[in-house]
Amino acid sequence: MPEDYEPLLQDSVEIAAAPARVWDLVHDVRRIPQWSPQVDSTRLRAGYEQVELGAQFTNRNSHGDLEWTTHGEIVRFEAEQEMAFRIQENRVVWSFRLEPTSQGGTRLTQRRETPDGISDSSLELTDAFLGGQATFTEVQRAGMRQTLEGIKAAAER
Repeated sequence: MPEDYEPLLQDSVEIAAAPARVWDLVHDVRRIPQWSPQVDSTRLRAGYEQVELGAQFTNRNSHGDLEWTTHGEIVRFEAEQEMAFRIQENRVVWSFRLEPTSQGGTRLTQRRETPDGISDSSLELTDAFLGGQATFTEVQRAGMRQTLEGIKAAAER
């Protein structure tokens, strides 16, 4: 892996809403485009009717003028606790984890993990078209913050 590659990115936010309310917002991958600055659309793939463990979906993503499609599968799905999906093209696992707070709210954590590393093709594309690993990592960090803040605002409405 490149020197500037970070295997784990993570950010959290405290939300003044119960885990059930936050779960309603984050468990359905089709809602991610509402908050993510990179994901433009998400749809379940043919044969999948519900968002649940094993469900597969397709994302349409963009960064500046660049657009691309990715394919995901839900790999962890525990009601009001965690939803995680793995992206086929780069092997990255994205997740939302919910933890109740002592004040009756929720601590929501978004993670990007790379338990199997990032695919060589993804590393090459990031270096060639997305400004390199360090630059794109900062874009992803900012995107995570924007996503979490958007979910927080929606949950607290």
